[in-house]
Parts: sequence; structure tokens; C-alpha cells
Amino acid sequence: MGPALTLRHYLEAPIAHSHEHAQLVFGLSGHLDLEVDGRGSQVRESSVMVLPFSAHHACGSRDGSRCLVLDVPTEHWLLQSLGEHADASLRLLDQPARLALDSRQHQLVQWLAHSPVDDPLIVQQGAVLLLASLNHAQAQPAPGRRLPYAAFNAHIERHAAHPLQVADLARLADLSEARLHARFMAECGQTPMEYVRRRRLQMALDLLRSTALPIGEIADRVGYTSQSAFAAAMLREFGASPGVLRRSA
Repeated sequence: MGPALTLRHYLEAPIAHSHEHAQLVFGLSGHLDLEVDGRGSQVRESSVMVLPFSAHHACGSRDGSRCLVLDVPTEHWLLQSLGEHADASLRLLDQPARLALDSRQHQLVQWLAHSPVDDPLIVQQGAVLLLASLNHAQAQPAPGRRLPYAAFNAHIERHAAHPLQVADLARLADLSEARLHARFMAECGQTPMEYVRRRRLQMALDLLRSTALPIGEIADRVGYTSQSAFAAAMLREFGASPGVLRRSA
């Protein structure tokens, strides 16, 4: 399934629903009243409303409203189509937001609104351009909604000796794997698996300094079946071998 661009005329009769895909609703004329997850906003010319994946929303217009609507099909499509822009677009679609368009974004929306939006090439390229153009206008995450790092750390410590997957952390955060990846990159500049790897190595460093456990056993406890691979990882992370790190303590 690919993206969809449609021109819509909203009338006074309210609509309330949710759908699995995300939407961007660009105002062309009139005023569209929108309520997303219980919060109200209004879309007018030169503004856009972000409707996240599966968000419940209601809309209606007292005087009629024309909008250009972009349906974003899946997070997988974003990752496949936007390349290095995908993480920023996933962050954009992570929570409801109303954004003002600058003059260039406004011109792009107007051009697409007057184009044949049933042309698959225009739809595909127009969707990519619209999303990429909004990447610098990210809404900041709401206070108190950072990822649950304490829960991640506890899970990693309990299961450090066993294979860990991004899906494990995604379940703890109640996010998809793609959204979790985007949030990690936004909040701490690393991927989820990089975070897991560094937590494991920090656990190993603590064990080297505070216990007399054999280095091979410490490697096993933090998920390394090969002692040489463990030593190489510690050298890359801390600049010294496990033996040197132990002696320096």
C-alpha cells in the first residue's frame, strides 16, 4: 500500500473515527475544527494538522473547509521511501501537532492541490516532498514523555546473558520498533541496539572492578559467548582490555 493524496471538502456534519495510517491535513481554505485524542485545534490556510497512526480524531467545519490530505500508509513505507529523512518524519508523526507552513511549504501544498492527485508518480513524490519539507518544523515531545530508560535498564540487566531484541524494548515502551528507533535517535543519539550493547559493557566494567569473577564468566553474564569478542568490544568502548581495566581499578 502506498500513500494517498486527496482533496477534501469538509462540511458542518462532524466526523469521528480512527484509522491505522497517519494523516497530514493541510488547510487550503475555510476553517476545519479538529479534536485529536481529546485536544482541540483548527486548521486553516497555511497550516497543517498531524494525525498520528491510530489516533482517534473528530472534525467538522461551520463554514466549510477545503483541505489537501496526505495518508501515510505505514512506518515501513516511511523507512523505505524517505531514507535519511525517515527518522525525523517518524518523530513528526509520533504525536498530534498543528504546524504553521512557511512560504515554500505553502507553495508546495498549493502546487499539489492544483495537480492531478490521481497520478501515482505525483502522489509518491508529492508525499515524500511534503514530509521532507516538514522535518525542520518538529513539535517537541511533551514533558514527561521520555522513553522509560529505567525499565529498559532493568530489563537489560535481568536478561543480559541472553539475546535481546529491539522488540523487547518496544513492548516496554508501548511503541512500534520503527517509532522506538526514531525516539532513541532523537533523545540520546543512538539506536536501541547500540544502547543495549553499551549497557551490557558498562555492566561488565562494573563486574570487573567490583568482583573477582573470571573474565570469561563476566563475558558470559553480559551475553558474549566468545571471550575474544568480549575483549575486543571492551577495548573499543573503554580503550583498554578487560585485564587492564580490572588492574586499573
